[in-house]
Amino acid sequence: MLAFKYISLHYLKYFFIILSALVMFLVGFDYLSNAENLSGSANILLIYLVYKSFFAIDMLLPLSLIFSMITTKIFLIRSNALVSFYSLGYSKVDILKPFVVVSSSIIVLFISLHTIPKFSRADEFSKNIKVHAQYLNPSKDLFFTYGDKYVYFSKLLPLKEEAHDIRVFSVEDGSLKKVLVAKKARYIDDSWYIKQADLLSKPDDMSFLSPGITVFEERDLKILKGFRPKMLDQIYEGKVNFTISDAIEAYILLDKQNVDTTSIKGALYKIFIYPFFVPCVIIIIFFMVPISARFLNISLFSFGAIFSTLLVWGILFMLIELSTNKTISSEVGVVAPVVILFLLALRQWRIYRLST
Repeated sequence: MLAFKYISLHYLKYFFIILSALVMFLVGFDYLSNAENLSGSANILLIYLVYKSFFAIDMLLPLSLIFSMITTKIFLIRSNALVSFYSLGYSKVDILKPFVVVSSSIIVLFISLHTIPKFSRADEFSKNIKVHAQYLNPSKDLFFTYGDKYVYFSKLLPLKEEAHDIRVFSVEDGSLKKVLVAKKARYIDDSWYIKQADLLSKPDDMSFLSPGITVFEERDLKILKGFRPKMLDQIYEGKVNFTISDAIEAYILLDKQNVDTTSIKGALYKIFIYPFFVPCVIIIIFFMVPISARFLNISLFSFGAIFSTLLVWGILFMLIELSTNKTISSEVGVVAPVVILFLLALRQWRIYRLST
């Protein structure tokens, strides 16, 4: 218990230090690169930096867990605490347990953060602020032109292919002629189907003798033929950063429609399976380190461990991108590498158990 508490506290300390340093470096470098595009209000700049920090945490947290394990192990070796624990009767498994338990607990917490849209879609929101200089949710308050019509969607639900609170403005010769008002529309067969809508028609003559604006009730309308929001394509192509609930909902909906769900599965694998490469790498590195600095060139070990970690992380990141773009299957790009690392970690564990 003493060793578990001592090692866990140092591991957590180094984890927060390393994660904070990496996040500040990435956010600071990004700000210096995009300072000219972020010259608006201080509030917008602060929101942008917060979202960029969320994105940096999402990308760098697994890496920080491994780096902090390497740092903690070097600290234990330099301070001779590792030799002391072994001399008190602790085994390598007892020393390894804090790293695996703490890192796995943080990973579970990390996965649960993907239930929050602000965290999961932080990169999307930060890019939106950089481009539009304001905070916008791309699935709300959409106003656009299509052909000779102006269209407003209060809310777009790309997973359900629905739009709520629709307004379609028809303009002729620079004058507003008709306004279509509907509560809901669904994207079906390359058109937007409206079950019930009100059509407001304005007369050409707006004098006192004109009949005024007339309102008609229309049913079973198909409008905006051929208009497919880019967001719907991004759902099918897997280019949207999903929350856990969105990804599960998207998978169920697309699977019912017999649509390819490879990208959605890849997103779920990335959320639930990819982070667990961390304890596997921790176990592999742990059993390769001697117990004393007399048997170890610490500088060379640090360089080799960090370089190997970055190499593994880079390969995993590349495979995830390839699976996202459907170059390879998500099972090959996400699941297989983590399984291979798990088998290597299991092999290291068995070698240790057989040697004791």
